[in-house]
Amino acid sequence: MKETLDFLAELAANNNREWFADNKSRYQACYARFVDFSTELVKRLTEVDPTLQGLQAKDCIWRIYRDTRFSHDKRPYKEWFGVFPATGVPGKPKTWGKHSQRGGYYVHLQPGHCMFAGGIWNPGKELLTALRKEIEANYEEVEDIMAKPGWQKYFGDFDSNWGVLKKVPAGFDPDFIHADWLKHKDYTFSTPLTDEQVCAPDFMEQLMDIAKACKPMNDFLNYTFEEYGEFPERC
Repeated sequence: MKETLDFLAELAANNNREWFADNKSRYQACYARFVDFSTELVKRLTEVDPTLQGLQAKDCIWRIYRDTRFSHDKRPYKEWFGVFPATGVPGKPKTWGKHSQRGGYYVHLQPGHCMFAGGIWNPGKELLTALRKEIEANYEEVEDIMAKPGWQKYFGDFDSNWGVLKKVPAGFDPDFIHADWLKHKDYTFSTPLTDEQVCAPDFMEQLMDIAKACKPMNDFLNYTFEEYGEFPERC
């Protein structure tokens, strides 16, 4: 992984089409290694979470090219590699992997900012409301998951850096014992990874240990789909 992190660090310092064209062969080599890594990741995760059976790595990986048409940020390339193995809707292949609304297992490679994350990011309005209802009704199960040693080792609580409301949303009890959970706009949780960890020979084994700690919360969040049914797909 060192070559990949080195390439991404140089890309961040030279994020323009001319530099990328001159280093296209390096990118292709790094991307090929990342595809191999992601293929192995999906295979190993399927042993932890059998619902991922049949998922293809290619459906979980983001393109490096940014869509800058409606953005003030005109950098043409992402400065990271990411893979998100996640279950989708049976029979709808375009809802799996990086397009899934369900909780999954995200690995982010970016020099100095690598991480492993789980949970549900950017849910639509209906799904977010359903998740809040499920958490409010079954908060003791969330408490039990968060009390487990694996969870405490890696996560601690839901992420709060993606946006949290100032007040409990309308329709929910402001005096609820875990009112802060209801203020979340996303239900993700993450743990940072050092560049040294990413480059270590046992990196995949470390990821599997984190994934095992992640799975119970993913299962809890994903139960919402079984309880309430399908939700509108993201645009």
